[in-house]
Amino acid sequence: MYTESDFRKSSYSTPDQNCVAVARGAGGVAIRDDKVAFGTPADHHLTFPAAEFAAFLTAVRGGEFAG
Repeated sequence: MYTESDFRKSSYSTPDQNCVAVARGAGGVAIRDDKVAFGTPADHHLTFPAAEFAAFLTAVRGGEFAG
């Protein structure tokens, strides 16, 4: 379970709250959209195993999703 204080806002986020937040924990890596309308934002996230998230970041940095 992640708490509000576990999440860190992306440095690519905009000042008007269009942002993504990431948390690392024993369950892997959690990602959320900080604009969630219902409940507390910490309750609404997707969790990925750390190795899968690392592979995703490698692919992004390598341009695999550029289009």
